[in-house]
Amino acid sequence: MPKSSSKIHVLLVEDDPFLYKVLSKRLMDEGIDVTVASDGETAVKEANRLKPTLMLLDLILPKKSGFEVLTEVRGTPALAKLPVLVLSNLGQQEDIAQIEKLGVREYLVKADYSLSEMVKKIQEHLAAISK
Repeated sequence: MPKSSSKIHVLLVEDDPFLYKVLSKRLMDEGIDVTVASDGETAVKEANRLKPTLMLLDLILPKKSGFEVLTEVRGTPALAKLPVLVLSNLGQQEDIAQIEKLGVREYLVKADYSLSEMVKKIQEHLAAISK
């Protein structure tokens, strides 16, 4: 895997092994450092430890939901402004409205995007954050 000399670090919070393996590999191929957390408890610990550039957050997770993770992250001063992209198959308007109140950059419904489109969206957000 290519080593990244950038300071860009993405915390990918996803419990689907297939998705987190392919998505993290694609991001690492782009030179982005990626740490995977496959449950909500680990996500909060890793966010506190890493202070990532961007968090990619699924909502349906073991141990703590993405809603709980985001609420905890927003309540932690060092992470309150952490940019978060939600990647979820929950597409109900009430879910989107609830999560947007917690200050996410974008809500992507996984089923609506190919892997390449997801990577492109993530890169666009990283470019905007890095400016």
